[in-house]
Amino acid sequence: MWICLNDAFVSIVAHRRDPDFLLVRARRDGDIQRAFPDCLPDVFTDEEADYFYRALISKKVVAAELSKQIMGIDYDNFKDSVSDRELHDAYVDIWWRMLWLQADRLGLANRPTLPFTRS
Repeated sequence: MWICLNDAFVSIVAHRRDPDFLLVRARRDGDIQRAFPDCLPDVFTDEEADYFYRALISKKVVAAELSKQIMGIDYDNFKDSVSDRELHDAYVDIWWRMLWLQADRLGLANRPTLPFTRS
């Protein structure tokens, strides 16, 4: 599961050995702590993994923390709520790709033109 917060991006997957825990992963230093500020997870690094920053957090804590994030939403436009320019631009990339997917699925002849092409 990808979680796009206005100050952090994390990927959450099942822990392979303990079904009560989740592996929370991030590409940027500090994102896990920003996503889970009340539990202060022990973040470790794995230089050989695709997500360098990682933390093991119980499912109950992840659910409680994400619920707090949801209850704290006070914006009516997510992209405009992201002040970190680098993170904002990454989210805009995702937004464009999903707009394209929507247009493609609807069979729209005038599919939006992506503002960039990445290989």
